[in-house]
Amino acid sequence: MSQAHTLPPRIAPVSFEGFERDFPGFSETLGGSFARFGFAVISDHGIPQGRIDAALGSAKRFFALSDEQKLKYKLPVGGQRGFTPFGVETAKGEVKYDLKEFWHVGRDLPRGHRYRSHMADNVWPDAEVAEFHETVGWLYGALDRMGLKVLEAIAVYLGLDRHFFDDTVDFGNSILRLLHYPPILAQEGGPVDGPHLRAAAHEDINVITLLLGAEEAGLEVLDRDGQWLAVNPPPGALVCNIGDMLQRLTNHKLPSTTHRVVNPAPERRGFARYSTPFFLHFNSDYEIRTLPSCVDAAHPDRYPTSITADEFLQERLREIKLA
Repeated sequence: MSQAHTLPPRIAPVSFEGFERDFPGFSETLGGSFARFGFAVISDHGIPQGRIDAALGSAKRFFALSDEQKLKYKLPVGGQRGFTPFGVETAKGEVKYDLKEFWHVGRDLPRGHRYRSHMADNVWPDAEVAEFHETVGWLYGALDRMGLKVLEAIAVYLGLDRHFFDDTVDFGNSILRLLHYPPILAQEGGPVDGPHLRAAAHEDINVITLLLGAEEAGLEVLDRDGQWLAVNPPPGALVCNIGDMLQRLTNHKLPSTTHRVVNPAPERRGFARYSTPFFLHFNSDYEIRTLPSCVDAAHPDRYPTSITADEFLQERLREIKLA
């Protein structure tokens, strides 16, 4: 058997330059990666690296604050805005919490909007990190706009109108998560190789996730043959994956793939890991109903009963201890 047949499959980068130059080809290549892996890697995305670095710098300055300072921004209910401390989020079906803390930024809604009843205003650590609001708020907008473009390509791949998703996500409860995985020196007084992972195996709840800034290795994807594949994107690339909401809408034509963040190799255990996933969501009252084009005799509808995006979200948040 040749070496080529023994190598694990690879998620090859897709250049975003194709979005303008050859949109049909870009859509087919990107959609094919999603259909095969549930993940895609997008290079040449055009989001200025300097501004990404500025937002990451603001996040690092916040996480360097004392626990007392950070806990001022922990909201009393849920974890959809502000700070969530270390030792809270637990993957669905797990009993051991993930080794991470994070900050959530959500969508700013206009006054009187019907979603304000369940989408809280953002909080900002202006007193401690003066530039946080500006730099992180900018990144939220940049990833929100990029997400719409990715959805255009997905829509065409699915045989839908290119702008099918535009008004399904324009006021979605999308979240930018600033993640801090502290250095792993010991776990609850025990060995480094304890039972907790930086992020235990899980699938994302939302429509699509866009990930920037994972400087340290650790992201792994569970391939269809049960093999864990390391995702090591080129510097500056954007990692994107399908969430459970889109998997449900497409009757699993686009899969929401299990992934995790494993603990680092011994030589990197003293280093923190930072990343900035953007969880793009449908509008709260959007009805997730299986697309007719994704149902046939060989692929019967797995979800004959529809559910609204907010009902789906709240159910899943309870499962991971964030509601």
